[in-house]
Formats: sequence, C-alpha cells, structure tokens
Amino acid sequence: MFEQIDFSITPFDGSNPPVTKPNPSFLECIGEDGMRELLRDFYIKLFESPIAHLFEDEFEDMMKASENSADFFIQICGGKKYFNQNRGAPQMRKRHAPFAITPTARLHWLTLFEQSIKEKILNSNTERKCPVDDIQSFWRYLDIFSLWMVNTVA
Repeated sequence: MFEQIDFSITPFDGSNPPVTKPNPSFLECIGEDGMRELLRDFYIKLFESPIAHLFEDEFEDMMKASENSADFFIQICGGKKYFNQNRGAPQMRKRHAPFAITPTARLHWLTLFEQSIKEKILNSNTERKCPVDDIQSFWRYLDIFSLWMVNTVA
C-alpha cells in the first residue's frame, strides 16, 4: 500500500512555503490512541538516531516529549486542543530555536517519521485502514512543516 503514497521530501532551499494542515479525517481514522502510538514509536526511533542529541537524554523524558508531540499533532489534525491546554500556544519555530536543526537533521527526522508511518499505519493489521489521501495529507504536512523548523544551515 505504501507504494501509493508519495513520501518525497521537498529539498531545503531556505524558503518557508505555506503549510496546509492534514485532513482531519486522518485523525478520525487512526484515533487519538493511534496518534499517540505513532508518536511513541517515532520518538523511540529518534532516541536511537543520529539526531538524538537534539532531544531528551533520558528515555522517560523522551516519552514525555512524545506525549507533548502527540498532543500537538492531535490538535493540528483537528482534534482536541491538548497542546494549548498543557503547553500554551504551539509557536513551534520559537520552541525549536534553541536547537541547531540542519537540513540533514530534517532529513533524518522525516525518514524516521516515514518508517513509523509505514510500520504503525500502513502495515497495521487493524481492520480499519486509513485512506491513502489522508495519509498523504499528513505526510505533506510533515514535509512542509519540517522546512520551517530548519534554523541552521552549517
């Protein structure tokens, strides 16, 4: 099924194209629990990755960060505003400013997210499958959103 999804990555050129939020039906399909599971899996990969230094040192702290991230993605996909309730306005560029996020780090981040999507959503044995258009809209969001997070070119 993932051959139907275009996991291409927009090359970094320093621009910040408009970001389109994912289809709300993506969250409806995977549910809040599915989003939390996806983000937990993704953060475990990050914890063991070449860009782990950008994240929490302790595994428990990393899992808390995955919950915050899940709150953000649930909200951005049209769900409850958990992130705003627990952490305030997202302001993601500002929150990421202290970390040197390079175009290479972005590629690692996206590659690991792609792996998690393939494992947790596309290879899922659940009877409820997400439509390709919904998964594609989530990927497009991640791709463009990640361009906005790059703050270091060297």
